[in-house]
Amino acid sequence: MSRTVRVDTVVVGAGMAGLACAADLCDAGLEVLLLEASRDVGGRMASDRRDGYVLDHGFQVFNTAYPQVRQRVDLAALRLRPFDPGYVLALGDRRLPLVDPTRRPGELVPAVTGLLGAGLRPRDLAALAAMSGRDMLAPPRLLKRGPDLTTRQALRRAGLDDAFVDTVLAPFLRGVFLEPQLETSGRFFHLVWRSMLRGSLCLPERGIGAVPRQLADRLPLGTLRLGAGVERLTDDGVALTNGLAVHARAVVVAAGPTAARALLPSLPLTPTHAVTTAHHAAPEAPWPEKALLVDGNGPLLHTSVVSNVQPRYAPAGVALVSTSLPGVADEEQLVAAEARLAELYRTSTRAWERVAVHRVREALPASPAPWPLSRTSRLAPGRHVCGDHRATASVQGALASGARAAREVLHDLTRSQTASRPRGRAARAPARADTAAG
Repeated sequence: MSRTVRVDTVVVGAGMAGLACAADLCDAGLEVLLLEASRDVGGRMASDRRDGYVLDHGFQVFNTAYPQVRQRVDLAALRLRPFDPGYVLALGDRRLPLVDPTRRPGELVPAVTGLLGAGLRPRDLAALAAMSGRDMLAPPRLLKRGPDLTTRQALRRAGLDDAFVDTVLAPFLRGVFLEPQLETSGRFFHLVWRSMLRGSLCLPERGIGAVPRQLADRLPLGTLRLGAGVERLTDDGVALTNGLAVHARAVVVAAGPTAARALLPSLPLTPTHAVTTAHHAAPEAPWPEKALLVDGNGPLLHTSVVSNVQPRYAPAGVALVSTSLPGVADEEQLVAAEARLAELYRTSTRAWERVAVHRVREALPASPAPWPLSRTSRLAPGRHVCGDHRATASVQGALASGARAAREVLHDLTRSQTASRPRGRAARAPARADTAAG
């Protein structure tokens, strides 16, 4: 790269939002430079490959129901393997399966029998079924029009008793939203619940990082620059940490909340939730299921034998167990987690080896009610920001926010183009993207 580069738009950050924004702007005929400080794309959506293991950063599953995912991703190329639908709730000595009757009708009766045997009421199960049916079948626009209560209030409104919520749903949802009080936007909850019912939660063969790498591979040659940290925004572009300058008519900051605010001090800081994921190698799979095991009354969020779901996650003859804890766990908490894993899987973990620990400090932006499902990317003339912290805390939210930023940049540049030099290529508006929560 020469000391000064001139482009139409520079996008800072090659996470999912930045990749979507850059792709749409390139498709519209603009000259785009996508700058990423690290040595790989994806941001939080990353994977390591070590000694034959695939180690995702944080516990991440890929939801095939998101509209932006269906629009942008070649699902077949990812060689996806699905988790079993639903989850298994560890409650004392019991293992209670929460099944999706539309996919596994044969398991409905024993599942209901188990829940009733644990003291849960039939009317709560009926209310859960009614809410799930509505969320699954109703158009998304209806779910978005509802009052934006907290998730707990939304569940009460659906007829679910607090005791049922705390026992059955809250342990699972705290692993989804990374917050225990269910203060997350109820509209966002209903949209997430809908996507889980309509789609499959999967793992790609090469790890979750294969998703952003696929998007990056489709960009025009020369668009993406890795190892290119941005020091500051300038009056006409950005200055890089290595002394280079990029002049651009528009700058899109597609970084996480803290990094974005460092470049755009006027941007309000979005609180985030942290998570720690520990990966353990076991001589054999501690159980045969492909389900998520949710810790109903313990210190963990959830655990699963991910090599049961996606065999390529571990070398032959070994099992990989991935477990998530809330917050940034220290060594004492990790040791306690390993003791809890022995209880959950009802087996000795003495022969297990801790392969990796990923502490993700900004794992998810907080989305407390009331929460806008989408916000404009415009902060000032020629200054834009996008990311899941500007929409919903999901892959769908990140991609949709990036798409919205591209539309708004293109609109602004097109309006000012009459006063600028003639362009060599005609700008084509990208197709309107799906909304943030889909």
